[in-house]
Amino acid sequence: MNELFSIEGKVAIITGACGVLGGSVAQSFVKSGAKVVAIGTNQDKLDAKVKELSNLGGEAIGFVGNILNIPSLEKIATEVVAKWGRIDILLNIAGGNVPGATLMPDQSFFEMDISKWDDVTNLNMNGTVYPSYVFGKVMAEQKKGSIINISSMASMQSITRVPGYSAAKAAVDNFTKWMAMEMAMKYGDGIRVNSIAPGFFIGDQNRAVLINPDGSLTERSGKVLANTPMNRFGDISELNGAVQFLCSEAASFITGVVLPVDGGFSSFSGV
Repeated sequence: MNELFSIEGKVAIITGACGVLGGSVAQSFVKSGAKVVAIGTNQDKLDAKVKELSNLGGEAIGFVGNILNIPSLEKIATEVVAKWGRIDILLNIAGGNVPGATLMPDQSFFEMDISKWDDVTNLNMNGTVYPSYVFGKVMAEQKKGSIINISSMASMQSITRVPGYSAAKAAVDNFTKWMAMEMAMKYGDGIRVNSIAPGFFIGDQNRAVLINPDGSLTERSGKVLANTPMNRFGDISELNGAVQFLCSEAASFITGVVLPVDGGFSSFSGV
């Protein structure tokens, strides 16, 4: 690999490492020689993920942790630094929609359980801010590091049925830009904060709204593809290169950006 794009030897913390996106990036990072710190909420799934990553020939450790609990994250930061001496990369991948926060087709905003709004905005907004607060502090002391957040097409355009998720991801976009400014101005140009905005990928969280029980595409899928110039859904592995690029020295002068990986969805007007 061109050294410019290398992350070999970098210590990378990945929240949501047992999920589809987090797991895919973790595999890619291990194969590229990074040392992966997987954070999840289920010990059995975490053990399986660490074993999987280790079997790929990489170095990986796992921690059960709560991304919405500062002491939990601080304990992990202390243990990681004690083991590997530094934290080079933070991937804030944990997040997503929550049951009850997605409106049904015949349901109005005013019928939504408002507590679900609190749940989804807390998970996606504070679930990005809190790890950045804890692990970013280590990077500030090092004056070196890269933070990658996860945005969404829902932060860029009004997408029906997902009001809380959309608002939270819009907040992530703003926080990404704010944190990029804060870190560069106060701790130097060695710390960068960016975000990727995935387009439409079929995963466990959205499968029911995109794929019918018989395997055919839903009406919603048809609308998505009609507004995606590449006319297809993305493969989750297609996010890995963008994440690695933003974490590498190839992106040394890039900070505060939200990079769409979307097959052109965000650039298309629909006409």
